[in-house]
Amino acid sequence: MTDFSKFIREVPDFPEPGILFKDITPLLQTPHAFRDTVDKMAAHYKPKDIDAIVGIDARGFIFGSALAYRLGVSFVPVRKSGKLPYHTHEASYELEYGVDTLAIHQDAFPRGSRVLICDDVIATGGTIAASIELVEKLGSEVAGIAVLIELTFLNGREKFPDRDIFSLIEF
Repeated sequence: MTDFSKFIREVPDFPEPGILFKDITPLLQTPHAFRDTVDKMAAHYKPKDIDAIVGIDARGFIFGSALAYRLGVSFVPVRKSGKLPYHTHEASYELEYGVDTLAIHQDAFPRGSRVLICDDVIATGGTIAASIELVEKLGSEVAGIAVLIELTFLNGREKFPDRDIFSLIEF
């Protein structure tokens, strides 16, 4: 089994002093590690009858689109406000230094779809919470949350006690 954590580079003081950023680019640059990441996520969610995968702007696009391809389902981008060209729903969430907003197309998937939310990391859970709100605004069900990295010290998982959260690495 691949030890995915050995492909994560730690960058001190990025994007601001005191933050130890978990850089996923070494994993993406290593073909077998990236393939194994997607395969492991796919194996977990294949039996769950997923209809669509929502990838969160921007690194969730990388894993989400590859996972959608692997599972043979549609891929739906959730973007920052103002970045999608059609009619959207929006949901805001708090950052440690303000508020941000995510958007999804109103016709992203049919009502009643089983949707997997995918991102690179779950930290405090703000972007995941906003994405859940967007999926539910479209009358669909969140079937799970797949992330590469879980920052356990930030307790993001605790905001979603009844959700299937699958992470490959914990820090």
